[in-house]
Order: sequence, then C-alpha cells, then structure tokens
Amino acid sequence: MRCVVTAGPTYEPLDNVRRLTNFSTGELGTELARFLIERGHEVKLLLGELASYREATNAEIFTTTRDLRERLQGLTSRPPDAVFHAAAVNDFEFGRVWARSEQGESKELKAGKFSTREGTLLAELVPTPKVIAELRQWFPVARLVGWKYEVDRTREDVIREAEKQRAVCLTDACVANGPAYGDGFGLVEGVGEFEHFGDRAALFGALEKFARRV
Repeated sequence: MRCVVTAGPTYEPLDNVRRLTNFSTGELGTELARFLIERGHEVKLLLGELASYREATNAEIFTTTRDLRERLQGLTSRPPDAVFHAAAVNDFEFGRVWARSEQGESKELKAGKFSTREGTLLAELVPTPKVIAELRQWFPVARLVGWKYEVDRTREDVIREAEKQRAVCLTDACVANGPAYGDGFGLVEGVGEFEHFGDRAALFGALEKFARRV
C-alpha cells in the first residue's frame, strides 16, 4: 500500500518571533509510519516542525495548518491508498491584535514583533481550516483514518465524538484516545462499531488490517 501518515503539531505565528502550538510530540504517528514501513508499505510521513520526537530521518516537514493542507493537497497527482491523519492540527490561528490602555481603550497593532511596552494585548483567535474535512475530496477512494484526542469528559463521550467526526468528515474510521478516553485506544468504524486496543502495537496492527480491507 501507499500510505500517508501525518504526525506532530502545527503552529500559528502571532508575529515574526512568537507562535501558538500544542503539546503533541509526533511520537505516535512517527511510530505508526515506522511500523508500516517495516511491514513493507510505501510510506510518506508528514511531520510537524515542532515535534519533539525526531526519530524519522526521511520525514517531510510541515509548519502551519495551511502548510500541512497544501502538502496533503499536493499528493493528489499520485493519491495514496490510505491516509492516517494523526497530526495535532491547531484549532485556531491569530487574527487581529490590540493594545489596551489603562483607561480601557483599544488600539489595533501591526508589527513584526509586538513590544511588551504596549502593555496588555488582546489577540483574536480565528478557526483554522479543517484539514480532515477535505481529505475525502482530495482522496476519494483512499482509506481515511482520523484521530480524536480529548482531555475532558468520559470514554463514552470521546467515542461519540469519534463517531461524529467520521460521519461529518466522511472518514472510514477514527482513533479515540487522550486523558478522557483513558488507557489504550479505541478504533471507531461507525455508530456502535468500536474496538478497544490496550497498546500501540495492537492498534498499529489493527490499522494496517483495516487499511487493507476492501
């Protein structure tokens, strides 16, 4: 199979020296890519520049959400058989920025580097493009697997969110994990179609079998 794996965080610049990102290390996606390579598959790993897990030597590096989006869209000329979208894509990017005076007045700022002399700043957060929602359009016949990482609520809630992601984004499956899910991983293939895996090795094996399934 020709496989694409995304891993690690995107980031969004506040100015030319500061940026917003998340705590994703890129380890899970990188290890999945390694597993698939060892199983004989052709794998392209797209890895976030700020990923702290740097064990892949042949990864293609992405930066912002828009950069990741362009790199994925650029693969349409030779579409993969399976896409495992494990990257932690920032939900927000910065919009406008204002300085607030002691009198409560706001002034919009534009600068390569915002100065602390401006005092308190107010930054607008704007939703980033939903990359996962565009994968089916770009890769109409590929097996698409998304991820749903949640911190709050319960395992049942995370599974429902995974079911929702699959239905809305037209993916074939979704991996549920994170503190809200608890130990291990859940592979959701549809409403009521859920299987739990206790560790990465079991999950990776299941994902490969799932991607091979016609």
